[in-house]
Amino acid sequence: QVQVVESGGGLVQSGGSLRLSCTTSVRISSTYAMGWYRQAPGKERELVALIFNAGGTAYADSVKGRFTISRDIAKNTVSLQMNSLKPEDTAVYYCNAHVTSVTNYWGQGTQVTVSS
Repeated sequence: QVQVVESGGGLVQSGGSLRLSCTTSVRISSTYAMGWYRQAPGKERELVALIFNAGGTAYADSVKGRFTISRDIAKNTVSLQMNSLKPEDTAVYYCNAHVTSVTNYWGQGTQVTVSS
C-alpha cells in the first residue's frame, strides 16, 4: 500500500505564509504527477496545484501568483509554499500521488486555518 503523509499545516493570520510538505513511499520521480488539493467545510475537494513528472506545473486560478508547488527528488518530497494567505484558503489540504494517470493515493490531510 502506498503511503502519503502531509505536514506543515497550522493557524496563520491573513497575509501570512505556510509551507506544506508531502512525503510518499513511492519515488516521486516515477509518478505521473504529484498534487495538492483542498477541501473546505461544506465544499467539494478541489485541485490546488500539480507538478508533473517532467517538472511542469499547474495551479488553480484562485492561488496563482500566491502558491508555489515544488519537489525535491533527492528527499522525495513535494512542497506547497503558500504566501499572502486569505481566510478563504482555510481548508484541509491533501497531497495526492498520481502514480499513473488513473491510479492515485491520498494522504490523510493537514488543516490550514487563516484568520482574518
